[in-house]
Amino acid sequence: MSEYHTPVLLDASVSALVTNPSGLYIDATFGGGGHTAGILSRLNGSGKVIAFDRDTDALRNAPQDDRLILVHNNFRFVQNYVELLSKERGLPAKADGVLADLGVSSHQFDTPERGFSFRYDAPLDMRMNTQAPVSAADIVNTYEASELERIFRLYGEVDKPGRLASLIAVARSKAAIVTTGDLDKALEPALPKMAEHKFLAKVYQALRIEVNQEMRSLEKFLKALPAVTAPGGRLAIITYHSLEDRMVKNFIKTGNVEGRQEKDTFGRMITPFEALDRKPVLPTEEEIQSNTRARSAKLRTAVRI
Repeated sequence: MSEYHTPVLLDASVSALVTNPSGLYIDATFGGGGHTAGILSRLNGSGKVIAFDRDTDALRNAPQDDRLILVHNNFRFVQNYVELLSKERGLPAKADGVLADLGVSSHQFDTPERGFSFRYDAPLDMRMNTQAPVSAADIVNTYEASELERIFRLYGEVDKPGRLASLIAVARSKAAIVTTGDLDKALEPALPKMAEHKFLAKVYQALRIEVNQEMRSLEKFLKALPAVTAPGGRLAIITYHSLEDRMVKNFIKTGNVEGRQEKDTFGRMITPFEALDRKPVLPTEEEIQSNTRARSAKLRTAVRI
């Protein structure tokens, strides 16, 4: 598992999550299976974990454990599967805890042919589900320049997103952009000196989010959590960039991703969860040194009211 992906904030997230060793838990992002293994280690023979992942490669990390049910699908469908498994297997209708690590796995970044990283000249893919119909190459070659500008501005938060879109439009008019190298070359005039990698990371993040519909999936997942979490049940959600962290923070505080405050007739805030910590838990310096991809991680925890 560690070769595939090193789990971030493992002890902090699992410690906050597991309160009932006989309970039902959900790992919404199985990946290398590290967080799932951490949860299973705290459960007795009656405990269960439902784990989700849309990446076929991740399914190969499944341990031989009768307490684990692995679902090959997007976590946005968590409510459907919890209801289905409750009917078909007699599992509880609500979980005692839900964990999600929203980062891209090290395996996805480090496998050149997956096209997630500008470190390799490889097919421009970025699909978490390799069977999905739209790749990053499809987006950069077929989206209108205005749509590309919107993606770079909203999901990458880059400077001058319109210039990036124009450079792509010019490059693809001459030849299709099919590899990460093609994209990097097209954007070269806009790359800031001494900060090329940081800038490209934002561009690739924006495309990856669009390819995998990450923000829409996260919103649907968050909206389903009140229905699948038992009273007293815990949430542990690890984010890596401001867009998703803002959505998670707003949801825990207000019950919706927009941060819209709704109150009952007595003036009390209507929200299904209460934050366990006022501020997010951050990785230690030691963890960052041993796993540099943990440096931007934030863990937010909450309890179902």
